Parts: sequence; structure tokens; C-alpha cells
Amino acid sequence: MTVIDSSTLAKYILKEPNWMEVEEYLLREEISTLNHTIKEVANAIWKITVIYKAISKEVAEEKFKLLKTLTKEVITIKPQEKYLEEAFKIALKHQTTIYDALYIAQAKKEKTKLLTSDRKQAQTAKKLGLNVTFIQ
Repeated sequence: MTVIDSSTLAKYILKEPNWMEVEEYLLREEISTLNHTIKEVANAIWKITVIYKAISKEVAEEKFKLLKTLTKEVITIKPQEKYLEEAFKIALKHQTTIYDALYIAQAKKEKTKLLTSDRKQAQTAKKLGLNVTFIQ
């Protein structure tokens, strides 16, 4: 089992640099994430469409459809509440956001690897002794 964070899933959906590395994990490993990841990635799709005007609304809708498919058929979704208390402690101690700490707490509790594209999150997780794969 591998925990994927929103930065990495957004990288894949938006086909940002190194997105194919993410695909390798999606194809060969059991992947889980948190329920708030769907909102974070949907917001990334919105931002690149509305703010940056880098993709059309039609392409954005296709990417959102892919997100929904992945989170129903490929990625197991876990409730964030299960990890919130531990995440809050991590966030306070390591001066990181609750959002990032939630993925760290999930990987820690499930004793699994964290797949992230967030450098600070990766560093914090490594300080806690977690197995981390950082995809730039």
C-alpha cells in the first residue's frame, strides 16, 4: 500500500513534468489517499483552467472525469478524520500544514510509503522515519 498526496495526484491528472512516474505507481501498487484529496485536485484543475487559462473547460471536464474514475476504481479513499488528531500534532511539531500532515499521519498509521511531490512534506515525513518517494 502506498499513500498518494494531492500534489502527486494533481501532477498525474494535469500531466505536469514527471507525471509518468506517478502512473507507474498507479499501475503497479495498491494506492490510497484521503477524501479531501478529491477537492484539492479538483481545485487544481479549476485553477489551471480559470486562473491560468492553460486548458479549456472541455479539457478540464475530462480531467475531472479522470479524477472521479481513479478515485472510484484505482485509489482507495480513506476518511481524513481517522488521521486528524495525529496530523494536528505533526503539523504543530514540524511547522507544516494540516493538509500535508494528514498524508504523513495516514502513511505513519498505515505503516506504508508516502508518494509526494511536495518537498517540505517529504522532508517532514523522512524526519519521522517514513518511507517516502519524492517525485519532482
